[in-house]
Amino acid sequence: MNHIITIDGPAGSGKSTISRILAKKIDYSYLDTGAMYRAVALVAKRKGVDFHDGKGLGILCNSLNLRFDRDKDPPRLLLGREDISGLIRSPEMDMLSSKVSAVGEVREAMTGLQRKIAKGAGYVAEGRDMGTVVFPKADLKFYLTASTEIRAGRRYEELLGRGETALRNVVGADLKKRDDQDRMRPLSPLRPAEDALIIDSTTLTIEEVVEVMLNHLKQS
Repeated sequence: MNHIITIDGPAGSGKSTISRILAKKIDYSYLDTGAMYRAVALVAKRKGVDFHDGKGLGILCNSLNLRFDRDKDPPRLLLGREDISGLIRSPEMDMLSSKVSAVGEVREAMTGLQRKIAKGAGYVAEGRDMGTVVFPKADLKFYLTASTEIRAGRRYEELLGRGETALRNVVGADLKKRDDQDRMRPLSPLRPAEDALIIDSTTLTIEEVVEVMLNHLKQS
């Protein structure tokens, strides 16, 4: 897969922000795959589809009309004509998206769609299995992580910044639960690709992480 850079990592590691910045600096497009799984979770909840019904979820995935509006920064995710970008960023969607992402039929459908979107263009693709499953032949792969405490703090501040009510200890517990679900699922578990550069952002700023990535790109 040419012209693909992958950035994987757990929740709160800074993947989304850093991926957007990196893509802009190198004139690539940004592919937020996590948003796609959140969209599946949102629609499944709306339609009352059982989250253990693989066949039903697979049918739902294949019927979705999802696209990114790249005229906005950050890009907006549209379901048909509806902008669902804000609706999918709740703590509930965090957990539900983790559940649907463990379903084989969902991952198969989303993997196919993600590869189709990125075909023939330069993309920075962020998620949890970009470098291991979706784009195993990507030009460059990064795995971004940070301490649980730092990631929980970032997620807490993010929620407050969106005007939501949150308790830091609850945010931390939810993040740990999400980590466990992502790492222990039998299908496409969260892990670094063997050829990924692992970056621990615990003590790094966003700008410093981007600089590490840019320097690695120059050396490759």
